[in-house]
Amino acid sequence: MTRTPAEARTPRMVPLARLPVFFALAGKRAVVAGGSAAAAWKAELLAATGAAIEVYTAHPGDEMREIAAQANVTIHRRDIEAADLAGTALAIGAFEDDAEAALFAALARAASVPVNVIDKPAFCDFSFGAIVNRSPLVIGISTDGAAPVFGQAIRAKLEALIPRGFARWAEAAHEWRPRVQALALSFRERRRFWERFTERAVAAPERAPTSSDIDRLMSETRGAASHTGSVILVGAGPGDPELLTLRAVRALQSADVILIDDLVSPQVLDFARREAKKMMVGKTGHGPACKQSEINALMIKLAKAGKRVVRLKGGDPMIFGRAGEEIAACRAAHIPVEVVPGISAAQGAAARLLVSLTHRGDARRLQYVTGHDRDGKLPADINWHAFADPAATTVVYMPKKTLRELSARAVAQGLDSTTPAVAVANATRLDEIIVQGTIADIAERIDADVPDGPLLVMIGRVLSEVVEAQESTVAASSASAAFASLPFAGESIAEIPTYSAG
Repeated sequence: MTRTPAEARTPRMVPLARLPVFFALAGKRAVVAGGSAAAAWKAELLAATGAAIEVYTAHPGDEMREIAAQANVTIHRRDIEAADLAGTALAIGAFEDDAEAALFAALARAASVPVNVIDKPAFCDFSFGAIVNRSPLVIGISTDGAAPVFGQAIRAKLEALIPRGFARWAEAAHEWRPRVQALALSFRERRRFWERFTERAVAAPERAPTSSDIDRLMSETRGAASHTGSVILVGAGPGDPELLTLRAVRALQSADVILIDDLVSPQVLDFARREAKKMMVGKTGHGPACKQSEINALMIKLAKAGKRVVRLKGGDPMIFGRAGEEIAACRAAHIPVEVVPGISAAQGAAARLLVSLTHRGDARRLQYVTGHDRDGKLPADINWHAFADPAATTVVYMPKKTLRELSARAVAQGLDSTTPAVAVANATRLDEIIVQGTIADIAERIDADVPDGPLLVMIGRVLSEVVEAQESTVAASSASAAFASLPFAGESIAEIPTYSAG
């Protein structure tokens, strides 16, 4: 059966506990009610944005007085009144008593001022999250008040991951943007400029950007062809979105159009640019499939229209992904094409099973074999001598309909019928299914379990520990069941009858 390429709708935004927004407060007025240490921290935080802070408290603490001496903070030694909230951008309160907190929140809302009462979410219009500060690059983290310690732990992870030098690059971007806008560049040229800017920042985050950087970027950007697009073949990995490479993420975030295989995990698209058009052009093995010629034609048409096209494929695009045909089509049409490799399904499955596919002493060769030809049948040109090599590990892709015949032929050609075999469906995904057996019975075991999704079968001595571990688990489960059926199962040791010899 054939199918035509169809546009895939961008998934709707899942429910948000909080809307992450960033207030521009420079030169604006914000008020803080209360003089405690917590109120002082919020006053310092607001002052860091360039806001003018008015603090209302009859009893300012030491921390608040210290902040007022160093920042743009004014202390009024009295309680806050309704008139004090006029012309205010934000209002923060620190109250132990709920009645006082409720009164403050009511005053702020009556003046149409967003309000936050520290540690009292019932009186808050917004909340403060954990902050990673590389200003003007700023990251806020919220757990909706459920687990502040968890939010702080995530902040610590991000602090370790994000170089402090990014602050200088973000500041340079802020300063250079007017110059870039004044150049009247095309949309593609502007994107190229900022992509190359980002590449430089990531490559040398601790080096302060200089005027020579922008001059070089300008010269590299000018004249970028605005009428010709490009194609990137991107490996999406076997399913787990955390196995995407950084380069794959960058490609997805810069795409105009993404042509998606059915075998790609939907979660991978969470990393894609939301504005990108997404189209399903998948093949489902023995189900409905787009013709390769149609996929090639669509890919070329979009690129010639000036689009940056990402051809997103499951696993690695260079392993049974028809990448060669798509690369040839691009070259024939004089379309720039590149490849971003991905974690293959075999690599993902082996990692989950903790199996080295080339374990020393068990395997000297690793071979990949396709389980079906263009007509859906077992390929006629399989090298059965190589397949039967006891020192080889063989990974068979897409064998669901032909595995029984393949197994029988392999054994007939000399492969030991007791050779371990492990089938993995939906490798690395949450619904992953693993079926252990031997080359002689793996097809029957798969038929019994009927795994859905992309399937591969790994065959070879390196898999013996996987099969033995499964058999040990089954044996242990059987022993536990047998023990539970004994008359004294469940009794304490003191209650178990003892018997003497004789």
